[in-house]
Amino acid sequence: MPRYVDGFVIPIKKKNLALYEPMARTGAKLWTEHGALEYFECFGDDLKIPYGAGFPRQMKLKRGETVIFAFIVFRSRAHRDKVNARVMKDPRMSGGVPPKMPFDMKRMLYGGFEVLLEARARKRSR
Repeated sequence: MPRYVDGFVIPIKKKNLALYEPMARTGAKLWTEHGALEYFECFGDDLKIPYGAGFPRQMKLKRGETVIFAFIVFRSRAHRDKVNARVMKDPRMSGGVPPKMPFDMKRMLYGGFEVLLEARARKRSR
């Protein structure tokens, strides 16, 4: 089944995760209420890898920072566009934005992605 994903990566101070979490919960509620199939917000736990550039280097993480890796799943790009338009018109969207964001918006990465491959683990029969 073709799907579409909006993905974003945000560098954030670890001490600001508690400030960010209510925003993430509001986002999850809004996007799923307006039709998104799935909504994920994850924070970096194991970022020291022995290969590749890794998030800390690529995101130029500063001492005390981690990364939020998040994605929202839709049926298609057209579905994404409709859901996002409804979310942006929702009055709860403007009321939940704090006066000062708990992360640096200039360092946020965002994009829409067509799914190339999707796989799920199969249940084993005994």
